[in-house]
Amino acid sequence: MKTFIKAAVLAAAALIGAATSSFAEERIIMISHGLANDPYWNIVKNGGDMAAKQMGVKFDYVAPETFDMVRMSELITSAVNQKPDGIIVTIPDADALKDAIKSAVASGIPVVSVNSGATVAKDFGTLIHIGQDEYPAGKRVGEKLKELGQKKAICINHEVGNTALDDRCRGVADGFGGPVTVLPTTNDFQEVKSKVTAALSSDPEIDTVVALSAGQAGEPAVDAVQSTGNTKVKVVSFDLSPGFLQAIIDGKASFAVEHQPFFHGYLSTVLLTNYIRYGLMPTNDLIESGPKFITAKEAPQVLELAKKSIR
Repeated sequence: MKTFIKAAVLAAAALIGAATSSFAEERIIMISHGLANDPYWNIVKNGGDMAAKQMGVKFDYVAPETFDMVRMSELITSAVNQKPDGIIVTIPDADALKDAIKSAVASGIPVVSVNSGATVAKDFGTLIHIGQDEYPAGKRVGEKLKELGQKKAICINHEVGNTALDDRCRGVADGFGGPVTVLPTTNDFQEVKSKVTAALSSDPEIDTVVALSAGQAGEPAVDAVQSTGNTKVKVVSFDLSPGFLQAIIDGKASFAVEHQPFFHGYLSTVLLTNYIRYGLMPTNDLIESGPKFITAKEAPQVLELAKKSIR
């Protein structure tokens, strides 16, 4: 009996191996507006890499060297010309990327969108979008700050022209109710810190700093507030980073808003693979990965996963 069971297990394993090997040459390309060496986008790439390993497909991540929509459009066109089995895209600027994405869809390559572009993805022909609708997410942040009694805020936009970030600030302003001033910066740590410090020094009534990326703007914002010694100013941020999570634990920041970017790489790769192989795809247009609020209660556990590029 034991010999029979062992033989059956070995036969099943052989069948699974044969099935997996028949799909081994499938290739999925992700074209993102975020660099893989950015901690946030490294989480997205990590999710895609993990899913590809589990599903037995090849996953390539490409992105422009800077926030450059012309270059991103060229990368999408280049990906189409390589004729992969599936394409994953982000849509930070609908007008700039519309033609390239529609061309990809028209070529017959299945396309899934992630992260930014929830409101336009269906019109562009993508099979599904994984992410959050940024304006409602921003509005919920504004409402939460209003509940905390905050009166005047600045919203740091480190990627001016990224419509997803514009929508976050706009949502914050509408939910907050009080004055919210957009502070345009680059993603340079010292520039963000300097501009936040200057804004707080010039207007003592500012009691809230909202960052749109924990690593790129949230951490320097925390440093700026600490340098002023004004403990009444609350710092909050979209997205996560180990440094910002530690700031929450230490009481230097109030909360973070997680977009769960791991899912952007992981789920898109899993869903595309199943669509390529079996024609399977959820029928809803959007899989919401956020917003998820992270406070001092959740931060210690999330921090450990953030160090592994999962959260």
